Amino acid sequence: MRIRLATEPETLSPVSYSDAGGLQVINLLFQSLLSADLATDQMKPFLANRMPIVERQDSVTLFTYELREEASWADGSPVTAADVAFTLKVLKAPLLNNEQLRPQVAFIQDISVSPENPKRFTLVAKGYTPEMELLTGDFFILPAYLFDPDGLMKSVAVKDLNGDLSELENNDNLKRYAAKFNTPDFGRNPALLQGSGGYVLEKWANGQYLTLKRKDDWWGNTTANTGHLTANPERITFQIIPENTTALLALKNRQLDVLDNISADEFEDLRKDKSFLQEYALYTPDAYEFVYAGINTRLPKFSDKRTRQAIAHLLDVNSVIKVSQQNYATPTVGPVPPSVKAYYNNNLQPYPLNTAKATELLKAAGWEREPQGWFKNINGKRVQLTLTVNYRAGNTTYENAAIILQQHAAELGIPVQVQGLENSLLSDKLKSHDFDLFFRSLSGNPFVFNFQPLFHTSFAGIGGPNYTGVGTPESDRLLLAINETADPAEKAKLLKRLQEVLYEEAAFISMYYQKERLAAHRRFENLHISGLKPNYDVSAFRLKE
Repeated sequence: MRIRLATEPETLSPVSYSDAGGLQVINLLFQSLLSADLATDQMKPFLANRMPIVERQDSVTLFTYELREEASWADGSPVTAADVAFTLKVLKAPLLNNEQLRPQVAFIQDISVSPENPKRFTLVAKGYTPEMELLTGDFFILPAYLFDPDGLMKSVAVKDLNGDLSELENNDNLKRYAAKFNTPDFGRNPALLQGSGGYVLEKWANGQYLTLKRKDDWWGNTTANTGHLTANPERITFQIIPENTTALLALKNRQLDVLDNISADEFEDLRKDKSFLQEYALYTPDAYEFVYAGINTRLPKFSDKRTRQAIAHLLDVNSVIKVSQQNYATPTVGPVPPSVKAYYNNNLQPYPLNTAKATELLKAAGWEREPQGWFKNINGKRVQLTLTVNYRAGNTTYENAAIILQQHAAELGIPVQVQGLENSLLSDKLKSHDFDLFFRSLSGNPFVFNFQPLFHTSFAGIGGPNYTGVGTPESDRLLLAINETADPAEKAKLLKRLQEVLYEEAAFISMYYQKERLAAHRRFENLHISGLKPNYDVSAFRLKE
């Protein structure tokens, strides 16, 4: 198999990876207790032999797992609960390069290993939310025999890695282990990057390619009733090709078997290329990534939701989709994907382009049209309605959306300044609330709908992820209830009402969900095309007879 990576991974460490390409490779080397089956877009047991048994007890919740009997490491030794305990120590301990994943497991307070069965264990979690069932199984399990051959972490207990960890920072064994673990070896050395997955890292040629080799006697080949555990291709080569045009040329020259993230224009051209289509098939799965516009509700000129609704009527989502996505996208009324039909609110319609309605809403919000523009007295000052639109520089999708908004706003006499910013500068502006309106995208999944960080008012302070400041007492209550309920019918009711509130507030304006665009060679079958990244399961690919 020959696959393109747009960027070379900084590391293949299963603890401190930082990019999607690196994660795709790591998924073939290491495994988690639970993971997504791309064939069904459902969470399934991978290293675990079944989904966890959940027991709620007052202020804690117990999640009991059992590892598959066949699960083993590269040296043939069994994967045990001791490896899970070791992994939690690495993820939670101070001094280690684990900043990305440490918050994800902060709710796990302790682990209890069964004295009768070394593959059975119980995780002790603080409180309860339905998403914990997934989070307790959503981290790569590390081989203690390889990652800590000297047993330096044995002196540290998982239960001691909660709260204030300043004293532990002086633990001699922990300092010695951190000095080893934080070296590049744990992210690049093929001798260390050997997990329970079906592949090992064979070669990493800097700036050129990474090659994975299938294990000769992988345990997953002998496990019954696990069609989602696969390691079919003998070798997988990830070719590092930063430029999209170069990657597309490699595809057309039959030098790649799979290519994703094809631009809409190029994808349209491929659809018309009969010679290409004889050898390659094209796919457009509904992705779980959406584009949205954020308005700063803290600014007095945007404090009235009718003003924000007026701006929403000028976004012209259909034109943005046509120009940027060639219609490979689906308009949405909120952050829930339209493809998740049980939770999507079909009673709402995306804001249409409507300058007359925008004018009506501006007048209702107290703005007056004058020859120079729209004006309003706010806190004793005469304020003009203007907009500065920020987006990540170099992103043509956001740039097109900003220009389309600028053009429609100009029809109403609203000055709009379009400003592309380097990504770190844009992030700083959002975190410090120094913006009018911005365009961005977010990725999600169909398993967890925890929108608290985005919309709860407790996250609206400086540096918090609720950049727009959106939130009402009702939406705060809804967000908490959504996280606490495990009943699908009740969750659907709450999520649909949340979409109504967000739609009316028009501060976080969800515009459209994207469709992925990828090509794969026709000599393969069993591709498991999915809306979940990386949009296919390369380990499942089989050559057709």
